[in-house]
Amino acid sequence: MKILNLVRIPIFSTIVYLDNISDPGNMGTIMRTCEWFGVDLLVASENCVDFYNPKVVQASMGSILRLNYIQMELKEFIDTVSPVKYSTYGMVLNGENIYNYDFDVNRIIIIGNESNGISEETLDLINNKITIPTKSADIESLNAAISTSVILSELARRDI
Repeated sequence: MKILNLVRIPIFSTIVYLDNISDPGNMGTIMRTCEWFGVDLLVASENCVDFYNPKVVQASMGSILRLNYIQMELKEFIDTVSPVKYSTYGMVLNGENIYNYDFDVNRIIIIGNESNGISEETLDLINNKITIPTKSADIESLNAAISTSVILSELARRDI
């Protein structure tokens, strides 16, 4: 007996990938922000805080019920959606200015851990390193949820 199964692989254009986000408040806020800006899918690494952590649920303000999200490592995710070509954009301190950057239509925006940034394994999968420019030499970095908001706002402003 042979069984044939046809499945439709959804094509997403904006995906946010969270690399080892540990703060439940950040995770919930990022979920809320992703819903606000119409992100098609949120993918979290295996080491991220649990989606159903009570603080995540509370900070998401209901977005957890309306947003598409999964937990999977980036390499595995890219292999899963391999028929579709995605460009990966990693938010790093020494990247190209997001306000001067051309983004592809199918993209994965990668946000790193609050303290350590993007892991080495994930950095190896990034095609484009981008940054939010700062006006201060005294500040180390932005909060992960704030960084997500800024990049998604810029993409929305461009309507891409």
